[in-house]
Amino acid sequence: MDWTATGGLFDWTLEFLISRLSDRATAEQLQEIVDNNLGSLWLHELPGSAQQEIIGHLRSGLVSAGEAQLPDTGQKAVVLGQLQELVDATHAAGFPEQPGS
Repeated sequence: MDWTATGGLFDWTLEFLISRLSDRATAEQLQEIVDNNLGSLWLHELPGSAQQEIIGHLRSGLVSAGEAQLPDTGQKAVVLGQLQELVDATHAAGFPEQPGS
């Protein structure tokens, strides 16, 4: 699953996930990516349960968090569209629906 975003939006998205993940080891791995400005995440390299949790958080709250938290600028609609592209990519990549979603 490929998603291209600015470094700031990529980091914001990882920070969105870090604060929500129950798997603290995965959260620490994501924080290391942000802290070291690595700019990429290979979801398939994470444990299956972490992948499922990440997909669930992306699908259930990413865009609404962006609407609430990102600054109101002339580019906000574009940025929200990019977040929606990431959510859509989780479906296109074949990640299954989570129970209750």
